[in-house]
Amino acid sequence: MNRLTGQTPDQGPESEPTHQATQTVVLAPVDAEAWTAPTPIPSAEPSQDYDREPNRRVSRRAAAPQAIEPRGLADLRGQEISAWFGDHLVLDSVSLTMPAGAVTALIGPSGCGKSTFLRILNRMHELVPSAAMAGKVLLDGQDIYDPARRLVDARRQIGMVFQKPNPFPAMSIYDNVVAGLKLTGVKVSRSEKDHLVESSLTKAGLWSEVRSRLQSPGGGLSGGQQQRLCIARSLAVQPRVLLMDEPCSALDPTSTRVIEETMMSLQKEVTIVIVTHNMQQAARVSQQCAFFLASQGTPGVIVEHGDTRAIFESPQDERTEAYVNGHFG
Repeated sequence: MNRLTGQTPDQGPESEPTHQATQTVVLAPVDAEAWTAPTPIPSAEPSQDYDREPNRRVSRRAAAPQAIEPRGLADLRGQEISAWFGDHLVLDSVSLTMPAGAVTALIGPSGCGKSTFLRILNRMHELVPSAAMAGKVLLDGQDIYDPARRLVDARRQIGMVFQKPNPFPAMSIYDNVVAGLKLTGVKVSRSEKDHLVESSLTKAGLWSEVRSRLQSPGGGLSGGQQQRLCIARSLAVQPRVLLMDEPCSALDPTSTRVIEETMMSLQKEVTIVIVTHNMQQAARVSQQCAFFLASQGTPGVIVEHGDTRAIFESPQDERTEAYVNGHFG
């Protein structure tokens, strides 16, 4: 009997089909309800052998990836990124390098394209009906939109934590953490799962609070704990980049402090990109900062980016200075 799971050792994880992605400029609508977690969520009908590309069959006998090994820090670059919703251009030729092992903060008023840019960085933008994009997203020099690159691999290496905590509410804390393994088709032993659960929850600053109730539902945790559980779920698949879309906006000050401490400790092993409207938070946790702005019906652009201290203390553009000092936005 396993001390963490309550299951016998001969119960092994099931494998799921791998997914094949095809590059497109106008992105086809995808069932958004099936993608509410930072890692890819399979079809609501797991018995079907289809991936997210219509009419393309995937063999269930395809070999699943082996146990996850850390892949090291990676830099992430957006090159000439433009984005549309229907005919509406929301981002115009945005380029930004997010250095390996650093926290990059994306700041700017609401509606300037920060979250759209973030979602493009791991191909979440294409889940929106009528969405389109142009440009490249390079993870260590490799374009994640390359037709030869699997969608599931891109999202496994570039995780996402959303503004609202989204654990699987009826699933246990333990199963929430390892959900990404099954959903990305990764086979690990029961002992490896146990280790991943403990290490991921520890990195997310949650292990000491839940170690005695791992079989309790994830939905029973507080808001701050649920957000840290979502961080642990993303970390369990060993991403190289972690995207965070206003992860503290719905949390109390104590939970916010814990999440910020978690981010600062995680940057040693994962590149982090965070969208925030909290200027003090951006100054506290980030080393690089990019100021987005869209005005008078124009699409979003980056006005200024660079070292966070320089952005806040000696910005080069008067619009940046006005924004970081609270004069608008």
